[in-house]
Order: sequence, then C-alpha cells, then structure tokens
Amino acid sequence: VDGRRRQDSFRSIFIRMSVWMSPPSLLELAGQSLLRDEALAIAALEELPGELFPPLFAVAFFGRRGETLKAMVQAWPFACLPLGALMKEQRPTPEIFQAALDGLDGLLAQEVRPRRWKLHVLDLRKNAHQDFWTVWSGTRLGVCSWLEPAAAQPVRKKQKVNASSSVAAEQPLAPVEVVIDLSLKQGTQDALLTYLIEKVKQKKGLLHLCCKKLKIFAMPMQNIKMILSMVQLDSIEDLEVNCTWKLSTLGKFSPLLGRMSNLQRLLLSHIHMSSTSPEKEEQCVAQFTSQFHCLLHLQELYLDSISFLKGRLDQVLRCLKSPLETLSITNCQLSESDLTCLSQCPSISQLKDLGLSGVILTDISPEPLQVLLERTSATLQDLDLDECGIMDSQFVVILPALGRCSQLTTFSFCGNPISMAVLERLLHHTIGLSRLSHVLYPAPLESYEDTRGTLHLGRLAYLHAKLKRMLQESGRPGMVWFSANPCPRCGDRTFYDPEPILCPCFMPA
Repeated sequence: VDGRRRQDSFRSIFIRMSVWMSPPSLLELAGQSLLRDEALAIAALEELPGELFPPLFAVAFFGRRGETLKAMVQAWPFACLPLGALMKEQRPTPEIFQAALDGLDGLLAQEVRPRRWKLHVLDLRKNAHQDFWTVWSGTRLGVCSWLEPAAAQPVRKKQKVNASSSVAAEQPLAPVEVVIDLSLKQGTQDALLTYLIEKVKQKKGLLHLCCKKLKIFAMPMQNIKMILSMVQLDSIEDLEVNCTWKLSTLGKFSPLLGRMSNLQRLLLSHIHMSSTSPEKEEQCVAQFTSQFHCLLHLQELYLDSISFLKGRLDQVLRCLKSPLETLSITNCQLSESDLTCLSQCPSISQLKDLGLSGVILTDISPEPLQVLLERTSATLQDLDLDECGIMDSQFVVILPALGRCSQLTTFSFCGNPISMAVLERLLHHTIGLSRLSHVLYPAPLESYEDTRGTLHLGRLAYLHAKLKRMLQESGRPGMVWFSANPCPRCGDRTFYDPEPILCPCFMPA
C-alpha cells in the first residue's frame, strides 16, 4: 500500500512539473486573449501575421465570436477561406454563419478593393480542403501553394482626377466566389441556401454562387430552374439526376445541362417515356442528346433505367466530344445495333470502367461485346456484366478478348447462367492477367438443386474449392473469386468465400 501511495505521489509531482515545464504557447495565449477581449482582438488584426489567422479564426468560430469572424473575413490574408471544413466539425448557428457572410458583404459594399483584400473564394464545401486547418494549427509545418497569401494583383493606372489624388494603387472590384455542393430535394431547401440566393440577388454580379457537385432529387422543375438561375452553371463538374422524370421533363431541363460546359461526371436515372406523339418524343430526345456537343470535358457517363435508349444509343454517343473513362449503362434495353454502335464509338477507346449490369444480352450476338472488349483491352480496369443473361455459348466467344484486357483489376458477372466448365475456361483465360485481383462470379449451374434456383450449398462449396485449388496450382492464390447469386425467394445474395454468407432464407428459424 505504501509503495502504491509513493507511486501516486510521484505521478502527481511529475504531472505538475510537466505543466510548469510546458507553459502555454503564444498561439494558445492569443486564442485565450481573443475569447476574453473581442474588441482588442479585432483592433489587432491589422498587425496580425498571416500564419496566425487560421488557428485564431477557428477559435473565433467555435467560440461563436461573431464580430471577430466578420472582421477576420474582411482581413483574411489568403485567396481561399475553406469555411465548410469547419462547418463539418460543428454545425454553425445561423448567427455565426451570417456573421461570416456579413464580413464578405462589407467587402463587397466598398467601391474599390482595399490593399489588404486577398479573399477570392469562400468555400462552403464540407469535404474540401480537409487539411487546411491542421496545416495551420501548429501540429504540422509546411504550406500548400494555394494556401500562400495571394500575389499582389497588377496595378492599373487610373486617370488623374486632380493633383492631390493619391489613390493610384486601388483596384476595381472583382467578383467573389462562394463555392457549395447542392442537393435539391422537395421541401428541404435549407436556410443557408436561401440566404445565399438572396445575397447573390442583392450583389448583382459581385457575388458568384458556384457549385462543383449538384444532386437533383424530387423537386418541381420551376424550383430547379429558379435555384440554378442563381448558380454559375459552368462551375458544375459533377451532376446527378436521381429523379423519376418523364422524357418531356428531361427536355425542359436539357438547356440547363448544355450550359454546364465544364461537366466531368453525369449520372442520369429513371427517365420514362412521355405519353406524347412520336414527333414530340423525338424532339425531346434530340433536345437532350444535342447538349453533349457542349460537354467538352465529360469523362464519366452513367445512364440507369433510361427508357428511350433502345435504338437511340448512337444518337447519344455520336454527340460525345471527349474520350470517356467511365461508361455505365444499367437496367436499360439495348438492341444489337446499339451494341454495335457502342463497339465502334471513338469515345470508348480509352475506357477504364465499363458497366452493362441489367442490360439483357440473351438474344443478342456476342460479337459486338467481343469487339468492344478488344478495343478497350489496353485501358479497361473494371468490367461489370451482372444480370445480363449471358449464356455459355455467348461467354465462350468473348473469353479470348477478355483474356487480353491487360489492365483489368475487377470483373463481376453475377446473375448469368454459366456452367462450371465455362468458369474453368474463364480462369485459364484470365490467369495471366497480373492486375486482376477480384472476380465476382455466379454460382455455376451445377450448384442448384432444381430449376427454381435453390442453391445446394454442399455442391457450391465443392466447386468453389475446386476453383481455389486451380488458382493455387496456377500460381495465383492471391486472386480472389467470390461466388454470389440472388435468392429466388428474398432476392438477397448468398456469397461464398471460402465460407458461405447466407441470405435470411438459409438461416435457421
């Protein structure tokens, strides 16, 4: 007991000595002073070194010092203020967020740019510039190039008004960008977006609302148009339309799409045919596809459940102006001529990711798919042919082309009725693909007890073990093969590697 007491005593003395030997840093003292005397902190901003702004700004933000925030925004010594990264850590009160925007408002109210004004971008994205505040917190050294104080802008000489004029270095105002990610849902427009839109209207060109990622869910088209009229559409790089739209609604949206000239990624889902005349239908399709002429930087295209695509894929593809890296056409009906056009399209020559999940190919010749794989064999990394209804006879035709896809890393083709013999042939064709690490295959036909699709787990275990043994004998034990098939009763998948991960129907009651 005495020994334990002595240890506790020594530990207490050591802690007190550590505190005495490690006094608060100047930065910590400055933060404490800021929280105690806001007026003094604001007065000192004129002389505050630039490297102290980020940590003290964070102190003011989390301490809810609105007036200090407003002043620090106006004196911010960097080109970009990543406020969104702080908002991710703690959702600000409306008053704190408004104080930050009021600081920006005070700058924009001035007729000429102050000498100390460096701020060009207020970034409200929560997942951008994640390391900014840690870089400047004192725990890490070094400055990213974009974080350095903005270089002095070239001075424009002004016309001499009178002999006593001394404002030769002032510059005219340039717009300030506020960058956000938008998610448009019916009935969920938040106060932040409403406040920003009002500010953009008030500032008449001095404040630009920019958006890098735009997601559109269920919302009336008139509301979408109203909000996007306030956004610099050429700032959008990533667009997801997750709506159930009629084709006529897509036609109304198409002119907005055409103005997104820097779009790099487009996801469009669930577009249904309108009950209109064939002429009107063709007009809407042409209105949509013609916008691709304006999308000069498009790299990723995802089309899911698009009802008008069958027989018109060429109309979409021929309007593409840049090589695609990703093309995903899922749960759509395509014709053989569509696949032929796809295999011949110039924009797929550099494809890295190809997805045709849910596109039924049972009654379509495998030759177009074979040509498509051959044309992309030097670049293709991920291939998804799930639920395509590909039969043994079709799969055998594409195997040689598949074996030449030297960059392939992942291949998934669940939901296709493939026999064990063809799976073994697939393994032989792909064993030389050094980058191929994951194959997700269907349970072979021999694994089923009946035509209703009831799995026999013992047979599946035996066949899976056989494939694993072949991988080891071929010197590729690290290549992972997962078996997966949907349960005919509940639709959940049963996985096998190496032990079964069962769907609920197989679990004991």
